[in-house]
Amino acid sequence: MTDSKTLDVPTLYIVPTPIGNLGDITQRALDVLSNVDVIAAEDTRHTGKLLSHFNIQTKTFALHDHNEQQKAQVLVEKLLAGQSIALVSDAGTPLISDPGYHLVSQCRQAGVKVTPLPGACAVITALSASGLPSDRFSFEGFFPAKSKGRKDKLLEIAKVERTCIFYESPHRITESLQDMLEILGPDREVVLARELTKTFETIQGLPLGELVTWIEEDDNRKRGEMVLLIHGYREDKASGIPDEALRSLTILVNELPLKKAAALTAEIYNLKKNELYKWGLENLD
Repeated sequence: MTDSKTLDVPTLYIVPTPIGNLGDITQRALDVLSNVDVIAAEDTRHTGKLLSHFNIQTKTFALHDHNEQQKAQVLVEKLLAGQSIALVSDAGTPLISDPGYHLVSQCRQAGVKVTPLPGACAVITALSASGLPSDRFSFEGFFPAKSKGRKDKLLEIAKVERTCIFYESPHRITESLQDMLEILGPDREVVLARELTKTFETIQGLPLGELVTWIEEDDNRKRGEMVLLIHGYREDKASGIPDEALRSLTILVNELPLKKAAALTAEIYNLKKNELYKWGLENLD
């Protein structure tokens, strides 16, 4: 059992908190939260509910995206004065698409000890159950809010061979999947993991074309915290058509009849338009 006498002082503790199920908090996390001098929290009201549930009385300090660069130095000064501080976000591991980077960076520059605790993280939780390759993966954070930004990002990772993982909000999930369908095509395997560790946890993996239909069938499938995992690029050797040409054809078909799109693609890539047209009939709606 950790207590105030055994905590390292001064130290900044990075403390993961549950992403849904409160039973996922670790005993070590509870011990640290109970015995540090201050808890730096993304939302003190949200964290207050967690602390109340576990009967923890430690005072909190608001540290969020809008004030972190200004307030980090205040916390560093507390640490240099000999206090211990725990950093938490609303859920999961701090700094993973959450505040904390500036504080940790300033602590390390000031020579303050930073101690990370292992614990809940939606990225790793989703990946472990996705069935997608997990030997190589990258976490890309949240998709850009606007379609142009999303498409640019998708073009950037379209030929990446590792699994790519994104967070997405429920009110943008439909638009994001449509952009993914346009850029990556209907056959790319994608896993949608939502409400992880909660009552309505869902992990559904399908080819993109089928996943778009699946999520449209029930509005409940668009609710909750979401993780999108995209299978890495695999070249379509069976068709003999370069992947760049297939991706261009897929994009053009959204604006033009298939016959015209195939003719333009054939001209750009010096290919036979009949082969492209045949591929489109077999693979595009």
